[in-house]
Amino acid sequence: LQEVTASSRHYVDRLFDLDPQKVLQGVIDMKNAVIGNNKQKANLIVLGAVPRLLYLLQQETSSTELRTECAVVLGSLAMGTENNVKSLLDCHIIPALLQGLLSPDLKFIEACLRCLRTIFISPVTPEDLLYTDATVISHLMALLSRSRYTQEYICQIFSHCCKGPDHQTILFNHGAVQNIAHLLVSTSYKVRMQALKCFSVLAFENPQVSMTLVNVSVDGELLPQIFVKMLQRDKPIEMQLTSAKCLTSMCRAGAIRTDDPCIVLKTLPCLVRMCSKDRLLEERVEGAETLAYLIETDVELQRMASITDHLIVMLADYFKYPSSVSAIADIKRLDHDLKHAHELRQAAFKLYASLGANDEDIRKKIIETENMMDRIVNGLSESSIKVRLAAVRCLHSLSRSVQQLRTSFQDHAVWKPLMKVLQNAPNEILVVASSTLCNLLLEFSPSKEPILESGAIELLCSLTQSENLALRVNGIWALMNMAFQAEQKIKSDILQGLSTEQLFQLLSDSDVNVLMKTLGLLRNLLSTRPHIDYIMSSHGKQIMQAVTLILEGEHNIEVKEQTLCILANIADGTTAKELIMTNDDILQKIKYYMSHSNAKLQLAAMFCISNLIWNEEEGSQERQDKLRDMGIVDILHKLSQSSDPNLCDKAKTALQQYLA
Repeated sequence: LQEVTASSRHYVDRLFDLDPQKVLQGVIDMKNAVIGNNKQKANLIVLGAVPRLLYLLQQETSSTELRTECAVVLGSLAMGTENNVKSLLDCHIIPALLQGLLSPDLKFIEACLRCLRTIFISPVTPEDLLYTDATVISHLMALLSRSRYTQEYICQIFSHCCKGPDHQTILFNHGAVQNIAHLLVSTSYKVRMQALKCFSVLAFENPQVSMTLVNVSVDGELLPQIFVKMLQRDKPIEMQLTSAKCLTSMCRAGAIRTDDPCIVLKTLPCLVRMCSKDRLLEERVEGAETLAYLIETDVELQRMASITDHLIVMLADYFKYPSSVSAIADIKRLDHDLKHAHELRQAAFKLYASLGANDEDIRKKIIETENMMDRIVNGLSESSIKVRLAAVRCLHSLSRSVQQLRTSFQDHAVWKPLMKVLQNAPNEILVVASSTLCNLLLEFSPSKEPILESGAIELLCSLTQSENLALRVNGIWALMNMAFQAEQKIKSDILQGLSTEQLFQLLSDSDVNVLMKTLGLLRNLLSTRPHIDYIMSSHGKQIMQAVTLILEGEHNIEVKEQTLCILANIADGTTAKELIMTNDDILQKIKYYMSHSNAKLQLAAMFCISNLIWNEEEGSQERQDKLRDMGIVDILHKLSQSSDPNLCDKAKTALQQYLA
């Protein structure tokens, strides 16, 4: 290192010369020495050139020419490795360059902006450095009108530093839309492109920006029309893709309808074209991911995409060799594509998940694509977390099909790798994987048995204790599916795994979804007589407490209806009935709901009564007498006159039990 740095030392020494002219010449020589030479850049940084260059850049006494050349050299150093950028950031280069933007000299401003642009597009630079001083953004907006270079660099800085809703709001409130819109028709391609990129990040998942863009016009043409022109096949791919992203964001935000011709006839076909195998890897990845987002929630767009250009078959190529044969001439490209092949797989899984989200025929086509199930199963155990997540999403989408659960999912024992994924995955994977497990545990799915044997109950019970709401819902939902028409042992295992404490915890959960699924679980556990009696003999006291708790609480109609249905199930037990008959508080509640203003609740309460007074069962006479003394028969007479045919029938049937 010493020998190498010695030959570079004279460049740094000249920066300290007393003659300003020699300093300037030294900076120019340094500029020429570092262009394209990473070793030289590293040497000069080690030798301490950066603080001196920054000092000269900020000195009022330095000539504008010297300050400009310093900014150029610093920009060149920033073009090197990420370590170079870190060294520049450590020397507080950003405040120095931002200060430089206040100069009146345009050439110097452009040099500072170019250097800032290079630093901000580096992954090691924190975006927030752009927003620390509120005046910076408004000053940059003002500089947009100075030259095509200020336009290009500032738009590029904005599009790289706009990460998330907070940044979008700051830029939006500083007039980004108005200030950047007219740049879309600039004579410079680079300016048009950077402006377009700005809009694509500003509008992403942002309804406020999207709704504004729809109504902005430039030279009498609305922005969506300008975007559509930029989508055309004769435009560079980068421009087609970016404008498709803008239109996609606007569509997802509800600013453009999903059946608008600019989506159906322009954006969607453009994105499908990007998935073709003669496109570059990055283009195929971005095309597929954007298309997946565009069609994610709209079944008509899903159907349309599925029949455009044989898309489903075309995506199968994403799992094969990453480059088409013609591109292999470039060995660097080949190396790059092999390293990034996992991104293709991730994008394909995402798009398959969106395509198959709603339509049974599309799911069938996807599953019939060559080796599809094997690919998903392999994807579940890939090292890349993004691929794993996308594969689980794809599996979840396909698991919504009853037909596939019975066939392909069974043939490929998908539950095995899925259970493995559930062992210790991060939350975002757990949420989707547990949703998929819910589907695999439906009563008609043949996977149910082996999943139970592999320790699912314990796993799901632990999910119900998660801080994450979606995981709690999925855990209890899967248990509910598992308990449906299950044998007694499984039901006992579930109750044991959950513990009474946890059951009460779930029944007092603040989320109504968790509460409804827990009630659904209880209802499924308490079905078929022997099971009802068995479970109530061991857990009766706690379950009755829970029912009381809910009927007394502030809950919506659905929750109370579900709770009354659980009571009706208990009333259907042989010995379990007594837990209701000996509980006057519960009997009064049932009576109250028989006269409730909501017919659903009245009906549910009547089911309880019918099950309690049914003639053919032991002790029915005593039960009938007790309920008559409570005034139940009078209510039944009143209900038998009801205008609601369901209530009327149910009441008459119940009264017949008294007559028999």
